[in-house]
Amino acid sequence: MERHLDLELTDLRQKLLLMGRSVESQLQDVLRALTERDSNLAMHVIGNDSYINALDLEIDETCLRLLALHHPTAGDLRLITTAMKISPELERISDLAENIAERAMELNEEPQLKPYLDIPRMAEWTIRMVKECLDAFVNRDAALARKVCRDDPFMDDLTEQLFRELVSFMLEDSRTITRAARLAFIGKYYERIADHATNIAELVVYLVEGKIIRHMTAEC
Repeated sequence: MERHLDLELTDLRQKLLLMGRSVESQLQDVLRALTERDSNLAMHVIGNDSYINALDLEIDETCLRLLALHHPTAGDLRLITTAMKISPELERISDLAENIAERAMELNEEPQLKPYLDIPRMAEWTIRMVKECLDAFVNRDAALARKVCRDDPFMDDLTEQLFRELVSFMLEDSRTITRAARLAFIGKYYERIADHATNIAELVVYLVEGKIIRHMTAEC
């Protein structure tokens, strides 16, 4: 029975990693869809969201079945309950990638408001955070997970900087309001993606150390 559980836990890790890498790919694609003004690629990102949703449901069902059949304890229980919480975080990141794709398609129908400098920087920062929190999960690396948590405030600063610039566009020329607002939404979506990556990193610390650091900034 124990050997069977080990195999199923390995399969669970692989499913979660597949979901995570698929979300990473979405984030890479949606950045290209925006910066290269590629609405077909944006549509591809939107279409992939259903695949992520299916993985989320599959992981949740797997976790519930493992809890019911094996009554795991200690580290195995932490892995299963952590997987149940990481999966929805990844699903929400996928939803946000879909939201960015929708705004990108709208922006692609109009003249570009300004060179895309800040948003790619925000995107690359969040993509790295997502990759690192997944690497921390795979390698059970609490130190890397804590680094992801510490990286989140910089994302808040970038978002505020973008908003200030976009407000100046709106004040100078009312014709820019719609485009500036869409870019502001995209900035906010990236900030929320960083928040979800931070949540995953906090869950990894719990998985590895059995310590809950949510809402405990000093612990990072």
